[in-house]
Amino acid sequence: MLRTLLGWTGIALVGVVSFAQEAWPQSLNPVPAHASAQRAVLDRYCVVCHNEQALTAGLALDKMDIEQVSEGAPMWEKVLRKLRGRAMPPAGMPRPDEATYNSLANYLEAELDGATPNPGRPVLRRLNRAEYTNAIRDLLALEIDGTSLLPPDDSGYGFDNIGDVLSVSPMLLERYMSAARKISRLAIGDHRGRPDSQTYDVSRFLVQKDRTSEDLPFGSRGGIAVRHFFPLDGDYLIKVRLKTSYDGSAVLGIAEQHQLDIHLDRQRVGQFTVGGVGLNAPRVSPVGEKAPDAHLEVRIPVTAGPHLVGVSLLKETWAREQMIQPTFASLEREEPGVGSLTIRGPYDPQGPGETPSRSKIFVCRPTDSQDEEPCARKIISTLARRAYRRPIADDEIPNLLVPYHTGRSEKGFEAGIEWALQRILVSPEFLFRIEQDPENVEPGTAYPISDLELASRLSFFLWSSIPDDPLLDVAANGQLKDSVVLEKQVRRMLANSRSQALVSNFAGQWLYLRNMATVAPDLGEFPEFDENLREALQRETELFFESMLREDHSVVDLLDADYTFLNERLARHYGIPNVYGNHLRRVALDNEQRRGLLGKGSILTATSYANRTSPVLRGKWILENILGTPPPPPPPNVPELQEATRDGKPLTMRQRMEEHRVNPACASCHARMDPLGFALENFDAIGGWRTTEAGLPIDASGVLPDGTQFEGASGLREVLLSRREEFVRNVTEKLLTYALGRGIEYYDAPAVRSIMREAAPSDYRWSSLIVGIVKSTPFQMRRSEEP
Repeated sequence: MLRTLLGWTGIALVGVVSFAQEAWPQSLNPVPAHASAQRAVLDRYCVVCHNEQALTAGLALDKMDIEQVSEGAPMWEKVLRKLRGRAMPPAGMPRPDEATYNSLANYLEAELDGATPNPGRPVLRRLNRAEYTNAIRDLLALEIDGTSLLPPDDSGYGFDNIGDVLSVSPMLLERYMSAARKISRLAIGDHRGRPDSQTYDVSRFLVQKDRTSEDLPFGSRGGIAVRHFFPLDGDYLIKVRLKTSYDGSAVLGIAEQHQLDIHLDRQRVGQFTVGGVGLNAPRVSPVGEKAPDAHLEVRIPVTAGPHLVGVSLLKETWAREQMIQPTFASLEREEPGVGSLTIRGPYDPQGPGETPSRSKIFVCRPTDSQDEEPCARKIISTLARRAYRRPIADDEIPNLLVPYHTGRSEKGFEAGIEWALQRILVSPEFLFRIEQDPENVEPGTAYPISDLELASRLSFFLWSSIPDDPLLDVAANGQLKDSVVLEKQVRRMLANSRSQALVSNFAGQWLYLRNMATVAPDLGEFPEFDENLREALQRETELFFESMLREDHSVVDLLDADYTFLNERLARHYGIPNVYGNHLRRVALDNEQRRGLLGKGSILTATSYANRTSPVLRGKWILENILGTPPPPPPPNVPELQEATRDGKPLTMRQRMEEHRVNPACASCHARMDPLGFALENFDAIGGWRTTEAGLPIDASGVLPDGTQFEGASGLREVLLSRREEFVRNVTEKLLTYALGRGIEYYDAPAVRSIMREAAPSDYRWSSLIVGIVKSTPFQMRRSEEP
């Protein structure tokens, strides 16, 4: 029976044999009675495949042993995936009935899942930039700007925490050493040399007619709010510059008088009047010492540590705004706005003060010179335990104390601690995630990783950071592998604010949210696009994903949730009324087209070109990130898309793509991608709704290769919901890839199916998938090095 079915599966899998002249043998429903007949069917169609040059990837099912499925697991996993997705045979070709499909799929699944587990062998990998930044935060209670200290990381399999691509170069090591020096000085409070200066720029595309941050006062407009770390107690100069023209030669919008406020920790520390040179005066003034913003600075005493610094303008009355408000589409809007905020200091430093970092580091304080050595041992061993993610043995401490003694002899106790901290921050045990094979494990065999290694995997998965003390304590006591204890830790960590890393790092890459920082729509085509809209589009999807995680929804709700998060700017863009203010809040959706991920403007913008939509990019994104069936890379020398006009008449995107698909090299892949992308054509290149293109009504219909027809985003959503298990499998694989820091291989498929089976009774809630991953074989085990 199975061999006969596989004859058909083999034809389906390669997908290039013409079935037009091949009738489905009546004997296949039911299956032929004799094994010889089954073998004949298998041989017959494999030969046809060969004659059609279909076996280019080495697929030869006639030479594979159906009785030894595990020996051909890589190929049988592909067969099983095709069967479960009903991907083949193509539409219009004879197909087996559901019972026949399921019979073969169930047999293959049982054989593959019963094979000896292979957990894989993750490579030694360093912390990526996000993980390093978070680790410093949790180790030292110090927020740093990782982007200014370290270069961006390469990505693989859709994520930047993949061991295979996290390379280490001499230049990168020098950056880590430089970062360690700077971080240790900031954390200890050791200020050397002249006052430092840091400038925070405001995007010139930010429209500053309303309150732009929840950290700024009500009744304000524009400006910026930043959390700045002040290294020492002392005086600091806070200086503001107003928005200027593009060439920086003139300050804009100073004909009328305006009030500007500077706040420290929400308390006003400076108030200034700018402008007011007369209604008939030009709206620009020269930049320089006599510029209208030259006086916008205040010198104030500030205690060491992190503080909120804000600067904003007072919001004028409605009538005044209408008088000075230019057209919304203007690129150089002439209303005054904040251009930058500079903080410089300290002047007259008074000492390191008592910062969160110093409280975290100095777990003891020596009262005299005799107390210094024992206190240093306690401080350094505590730091090393957290940084290295394991207990520190007594015989390791003397080596850790070497830099302390050097610094202590030169500049005192705190300098010694600073030197020791700097040494810890450049240690491979901090910068790398190291897992070692036990001595008694046979080469090439699977073994359970240690509790401490499991704790590290868990914290970097959920927090993109180091384990906290409760997790380390449980692991050090050998209790973490207990199923109840482990699940309790997972749920505790998901409830912690540090699990926001799943939003910024996992969803940020899976859903292309990080791309929003660099998208640059053509302002000639989309003059309404501004920084406010860019930020709102990204935050909408982040808050949407976060709500799914926090409220423990089914992952399927990502496709069909009837709510989103909007502020006034984004609601206006979407055409949704009665939403006011800058704050993004949860809003119920009456519009079917905006439900779920397919209606999110961030994704629609990130999968478009600067001046037009792209059905190909959008369709490819759905295949890769929703269905988990990415298309092959495009062939070389793909012809350019047709011009937007023909015979002087404008062409719609569908018409241009139809001409493009005439090329045989493009047709096969586009048949899968384009229908998915066309369904989203009512959304323009920045996610706005439209009904026409080039003066013609938009055709958002689509037909998949299997004959499934649908119309628009809502129709496509129904198609995806009908294939919910494919979506769940893809989410599971994405999460597992992110959790393991490596690509998913054929031998991980049994684990993926097990995770899905365990999560099915809870309708695939996020917590059930995450717990399933943490308890899975690839997450809890490792294969020893081959001989």
